[in-house]
Amino acid sequence: MERHDIQRLFKQHYAKMLRVARTILYDEQESKDVVSDIFEGLLRGQTVLMLDTEERYLLTSVRNQCLKRIRHQEMRIRMETDTAEQTSDTGDEDERITDIVEFVVSHLTKQEQRIFHLRFTEGCSYEEIASIEGISRVAVWKHLSHALKGIRNRFNPKGL
Repeated sequence: MERHDIQRLFKQHYAKMLRVARTILYDEQESKDVVSDIFEGLLRGQTVLMLDTEERYLLTSVRNQCLKRIRHQEMRIRMETDTAEQTSDTGDEDERITDIVEFVVSHLTKQEQRIFHLRFTEGCSYEEIASIEGISRVAVWKHLSHALKGIRNRFNPKGL
């Protein structure tokens, strides 16, 4: 793909691609990174686009990259949680869990509490939670992100 073709695609589709990424990720910088990564791949010449399907391809690529980042973030959080659990004493762990449960009950909305419970106690997937709650997977992600951010800020304020 020629450089002028990529410039045309950028001018034509960047704003729409960024909107899609923001809708999924709720983070401006992450959204810009996703769209930039897609154009970087085009510059490397890894993809050849057909004129009639280029917009569909670009928007689908944005969606897939965003979902990949969300899965990566979930995995990182899960690994951090597992590491924290392995390094703490059983007594400290029980006390910490009790503190977290108290925080969840006192600071999260009822819907966030249900979603948090379904995800981390019942082990439901985002798709299952979305179906049970009658909301989108993005809404599930948003509620869980809000809950986890609150828990992190409360129990690990310095980001250690």
